[in-house]
Amino acid sequence: MTSAPPATAPRTPPGMARTALLLLPLQAVFRGGEALLPLFLAAWFGRNEETDLYYLLAAYFVFAGALITGAFQDSAVVPVLIEVESKAPAQFPNVAGALFGHTLAIGSAAAAAMGSIAALVALVALHPRGAALEIVGVMSIGIVASAVRSFYVGLLNARGVFHAHPVGSGLGMAVTWAILYSGRALGVRIVPIGLLAGEVVAIVVLSILACRALAFRIVPNLDRPEPVRRIFSLVRLEVAGSLITRINPVIDQLMSGLAGVVGGGTLLRYAGDVASLPTSILQATLFPVLLTRLAREASRPAEFAATTRRTLASVIALLAGFSALFVVFRRPLCTLLFLHGAMDAAGVARIAAILPWALAGAAPFGALLVLARAHVALQNSRIMPGMGILNSACNAAFNLAFVGTFGLAGIALSTSMTYVVVALVFWVRLPRPTNA
Repeated sequence: MTSAPPATAPRTPPGMARTALLLLPLQAVFRGGEALLPLFLAAWFGRNEETDLYYLLAAYFVFAGALITGAFQDSAVVPVLIEVESKAPAQFPNVAGALFGHTLAIGSAAAAAMGSIAALVALVALHPRGAALEIVGVMSIGIVASAVRSFYVGLLNARGVFHAHPVGSGLGMAVTWAILYSGRALGVRIVPIGLLAGEVVAIVVLSILACRALAFRIVPNLDRPEPVRRIFSLVRLEVAGSLITRINPVIDQLMSGLAGVVGGGTLLRYAGDVASLPTSILQATLFPVLLTRLAREASRPAEFAATTRRTLASVIALLAGFSALFVVFRRPLCTLLFLHGAMDAAGVARIAAILPWALAGAAPFGALLVLARAHVALQNSRIMPGMGILNSACNAAFNLAFVGTFGLAGIALSTSMTYVVVALVFWVRLPRPTNA
């Protein structure tokens, strides 16, 4: 039986900007290896049939893993747990245990189902077949590991323990790097093995930090108390929207074959990785704090609206500025980052050519992320499936419109245009407080 936590009032978190700035050095030190990973993969493996295979399967399993990870990362779990902590703290251990138990059960089922589909496709259509099956097997197990890690991250973020994620992920990434470096002679097949080992280490670290922060041990169970049923009701809508949206990278990778460029999917992915760097910093530092802040302000409409507007303006300005700098210096930047080892100069030139079109979507994507968290904090999850359909439909339509004319750059442009449309619709559909 899970022991009850001490009867303490919920902690008032420090200022959002201050907390984000305090997280920045932790993210830089502990999660910098995650950002550097694509650069070393490019240098070690270049662009070839196996790298395209890896990135295609990686996109598929990110889509598959979103079924579980999307349920905890910046989701309705945070506002509901904050509400439980405030109104019924004695229920918190059982609610946490029920979430953990259902995470393990659903994660295992999703891994078996999605892994079986990928294995069947690998047997019929993917080459080289042996490498494809190996990658599928490891990535299937990774779905469960990612689900458990995401559970701990969501739980700790709800309690304001934001440093846990970069610490756990950073130590896990150190193990990943050690495995990749020592086993790089195996080719891209070593990548999912290293990433899985890193997830396991992150889970161990996060579980220790959770036990210390919560002052009780989380025991998994399959109970369904009211907060858990409400979480399921809200999260299923968010996950549906996320799953629909996650199909976009898979479509992009498939569409890259129409551009007629060797390793085109790999080059498109690398350009996207560079374009997403500024947004990734905000996702790692500001956005988890933002959701917790908005969830606490959801019952105070004027404060909620003011926080949303200020954050939206700041995020758009920051990302637009960084994007402009990246565009100006894109050629030396891409040369510095990618022209090493097996990556050729022509490939780097193509990455630089794609980059401005991908960067065009950085500021709209940041706005989209802010507004999505505002809807989640209000527990307005019913709009998420429709937004997911809008996202994927726009991306597919823009891909078909642009890829023939612009090639790989057209795929990047389609993603940017999609972010603009989705951000605008999120803004229009955001409930306005009557007393703001």
